[in-house]
Amino acid sequence: MIPIPSAIDGQSFLLQELVMKPLGYVVNGGWEYDHGYFDYKIDDRDGYLFLRVPVNAVQGSLDERGAAVRIGTPFMLRQVLQTDVDDQAEGGPFQSLFNQFSEPERRDAEIDPAFLDIGASLVKELEDVLLH
Repeated sequence: MIPIPSAIDGQSFLLQELVMKPLGYVVNGGWEYDHGYFDYKIDDRDGYLFLRVPVNAVQGSLDERGAAVRIGTPFMLRQVLQTDVDDQAEGGPFQSLFNQFSEPERRDAEIDPAFLDIGASLVKELEDVLLH
């Protein structure tokens, strides 16, 4: 994980007014009522490299209309996935129809320094869109 300092860190917005999806960000599947992440996929060779933007609820819950969030420090994260069968799978063949996804082999894998400029430019784009 590589944090990228930004002027958006600590800024609050109404969740419905964040214009991140049109820029290519997706809502990460790990959303909770009080926090979540927007992810921008930078690379998908040998795993996934994301720019991740954390948000925390400061008014209401993330699933409520009118929720407000505070943005945290954006960071780059690379996850390398397992290529073999998930040895932690439970429940037999029927349950495997629903639990198809393996845990990452490495949740915080090394990031090639060549990608750091891309992460910085994506954060700059967010600053330009959200703060102006």
